[in-house]
Amino acid sequence: MSDKPTVLAVDDTPENLHILMDLLKDDYAILAAKDGEKGLKLARSKDPDIILLDVMMPGMDGYEVINRLKAEEKTKDIPVIFVTSLNEAGDETKGLALGAIDYITKPFNPDIVKARVRNHLELREAVRVREDVERIMRHDLKSPLTSVISLPQLILMSGEYDEHVKSMLARIEDAGYTLLSMVNMSTALFKMERGTYSFVPESMDMAAVVRKVFIGHEDTAQMRGIELVLEIEGTPAGPEQEFTVSAEELLCYSMLANLVGNAVDACPKGGDVRVSLQRMEGAVQISVRNPGEVPEDIKSRFFAKYATSGKDRGTGLGTYSAKLIAKAHGGSISMESVDGEVVVAVTIPQP
Repeated sequence: MSDKPTVLAVDDTPENLHILMDLLKDDYAILAAKDGEKGLKLARSKDPDIILLDVMMPGMDGYEVINRLKAEEKTKDIPVIFVTSLNEAGDETKGLALGAIDYITKPFNPDIVKARVRNHLELREAVRVREDVERIMRHDLKSPLTSVISLPQLILMSGEYDEHVKSMLARIEDAGYTLLSMVNMSTALFKMERGTYSFVPESMDMAAVVRKVFIGHEDTAQMRGIELVLEIEGTPAGPEQEFTVSAEELLCYSMLANLVGNAVDACPKGGDVRVSLQRMEGAVQISVRNPGEVPEDIKSRFFAKYATSGKDRGTGLGTYSAKLIAKAHGGSISMESVDGEVVVAVTIPQP
């Protein structure tokens, strides 16, 4: 079996197939199909690393082929480069909208063909390596993090401790949750950007997640005289009051940690940061409120990637990741100023 990457060329013109095979045969294993149906069968059975797909073919054209490729789990991630003699921008736009990663025009320029295939295969391999490394890191880090999270509760069960010790143990547990969330989110956000994240909701207590997030920001809030308040259905929540929703707990923790952290940073001294949980028809809404102001230079790009203002060490990924997480839940996120408050609201549909 060849160790070379596999290129599948699909074109109804034999001459074009021969040209592509001659150009690429030294560096790649080549598969060839003379129509869309055969191309689909080879894609399903041989799992090529990249597909060069002619747009204009009798019967099933390239647009229909890529539609079917992207609709099937086994073939949806195979990169497709369209091969066409069409030069109109509208045709390129249509192909890219369907999921093609690039275009090669006929007559073929040998250097361009080789460069495009090589560059996209190298990019795909880089993505694979990144995912493998992050998968290994997640596996190797989760075992010690499980101990960090579980041991504080075991210690508390083993004896009586004063409130100071209980508080320190709670912070250790919260730090463990924060690290676990970061480990899981490293790959999750990448998959959300690509639209390949598999969302698996579960029944969870959103109020408990908010309380854990508050513990992580407690020190900063106390130093600045900021009160952290949890509200459920418009009234202050009791210490054990629950708010059960269908969602992914670690994603919600990461989202709220970012939104509450931003609110604490923006809140003036002596103010309060409130997280409100409320049920709506067919959904729940999570609102994070603070009396601060959003800088003018960031209002229009509040949820954009790398958007930050006035933070020396800010990454500009907090609100962007919150947007991706809301979208992964099938929901939405918004920011507005209401009665002197900045309100970031996340709506999550419920079954």
